[in-house]
Amino acid sequence: MKRILAVSFLVLMAVPGFAENYLLNGGQASQISYQMVQKVQLSSNTRKLILSYVVPESFESPTYRQKITELDFNFSPSPSKREDKTDRHGNKVVELTWNAPLMAVTATISLKAMNRVELQTLHTSAPFPPTGLPEQVQAYLKATEQVPVNDGRIRAKARELTALAKTQFDAVQKILTWVVDHMHYVAIPQSYDAMYAFRSGKGNCQNYSHLAAGLMRAVGIPVRIVNGITLKEPYDIKIGSSILTLKMAQGRHSWIEVYFPDLGWVPFDPQGSELFVSNRFIRVEVGLDNKETKQDGLVRWFQVEGTSGRPRFEENINAGFVADRVDFIAQKTNYGPREMLLGPQVDAAFTKVSVATPPPKKVPEEELKSLRYSEPYVFGNLEFPENVDFLSLQWSAQQGADGTMELQKNFLVETAEYVTTRGQQYAQTFILTRPMQLKKVGLALHKFNDDGHLWLELSKDDGGKPGEYIATSDIIPLSQMKFVPGYSWVDFDFSGSSVILSPGRYWVALGFTDGPIVNWFFTYGKPVGPQDGTRYKTMFDETWSRSLAYEFNYRAVGLAPK
Repeated sequence: MKRILAVSFLVLMAVPGFAENYLLNGGQASQISYQMVQKVQLSSNTRKLILSYVVPESFESPTYRQKITELDFNFSPSPSKREDKTDRHGNKVVELTWNAPLMAVTATISLKAMNRVELQTLHTSAPFPPTGLPEQVQAYLKATEQVPVNDGRIRAKARELTALAKTQFDAVQKILTWVVDHMHYVAIPQSYDAMYAFRSGKGNCQNYSHLAAGLMRAVGIPVRIVNGITLKEPYDIKIGSSILTLKMAQGRHSWIEVYFPDLGWVPFDPQGSELFVSNRFIRVEVGLDNKETKQDGLVRWFQVEGTSGRPRFEENINAGFVADRVDFIAQKTNYGPREMLLGPQVDAAFTKVSVATPPPKKVPEEELKSLRYSEPYVFGNLEFPENVDFLSLQWSAQQGADGTMELQKNFLVETAEYVTTRGQQYAQTFILTRPMQLKKVGLALHKFNDDGHLWLELSKDDGGKPGEYIATSDIIPLSQMKFVPGYSWVDFDFSGSSVILSPGRYWVALGFTDGPIVNWFFTYGKPVGPQDGTRYKTMFDETWSRSLAYEFNYRAVGLAPK
């Protein structure tokens, strides 16, 4: 007998409308013209340079398909030696060597990718724990330094999360729901392993992948780490009368593939998608962890003994969408994590878990006026790589066991939106949990010119969108903003408006005039605010009906009552 969707409910806090699980139907089909150019400027003491690349191959899963054609590697000058090999995970590796190179080396990798995502009801009856796994699949149950499967804390949490699971999908969804809510994205974590993510609740894509892999492997579910490239082309998902826009940064990314006995290997992005990844992903390399999946773009060199220094390295990625069809429709469920989780509808038995947070309690206006505001108060999405110049960012170098020096892949990417386009206006919500006398609101911005003016418009919330006007900040001429590398706080002054805010939800919308060119940094996911808390509207919109899947970096600064 067919079992559909859910057989039982586990409600942790019954507040309807707070779950952020979305079931998707539809798909994407794109033809992508892709090119990566790497340039290595050698130091004078370099004796030998070795570059390694993994050949991107075609791949098929029940939801995501990648077809690679017209793959071409071009190197200038020509290498002294080329070796083609296949590693134990099936990655085809091209290794190039230059002996005593006298000039900069440029490597160009170009290809055409036909990427397709098809999401319909997915059928799986795989039991939990899995049984009868093929020998080559069992290799992806192993522990590594970055994925410490045998750590008692990882094993205990994995058993706790999956204690009542009867199907593999049930176990995987419970683990992923916990990871999505436990973690929030930071661009530069202190460490990239699963235990740092477990203890701190912070990390980048590597941490998300390692933590999800560790928890799943600990209960017998095979997981492999995938390294590849994400492309910055945005895409829309229709949710009722609203549109949700998703966008990744263009650069290196880590995600996972989970093995189901009746489905094979299926991709997941532990930052917010299950059983699929977008076709904006270019899949390249697989392995047990990110220390192992390092061969694509690996730079190694020998230098004259007793000398120091290292090559300068640049990597530029360009992708053109020759054809692009997107047709996604989403239905929001009444179960799932607080953070957004996207996936297809699944025909399998599983427990519906709902996690919610009640809204803050408002304070009457007369009481607000009677309070004494004297305690400094700062609130917002505060973590971002301040003043980092992404164009000249250097990868970290370390010495290998054989004496070679090597540059490690850099997963730090620029996540920012061009927010002064003539056709659109952007707004960010913030939710106060205590009364506040607002002094200023800062945004993480980078300017590209000196033309024009910026300001912020503060408003109340109206059903999850900007509503009644409250106040406008002072106007800032771009010519008075400092030009600095990367992104930094730009504060908009509200102190002249005597704004006192009750606990609750508010919006700041960026206003501009006279042609400024400004980017606003954002963080993957929603570290602070609700899923509908970052919105934009076009010149044709009467309401703020379009939302973004990420959260801009902002800070509200003022005074709170003691």
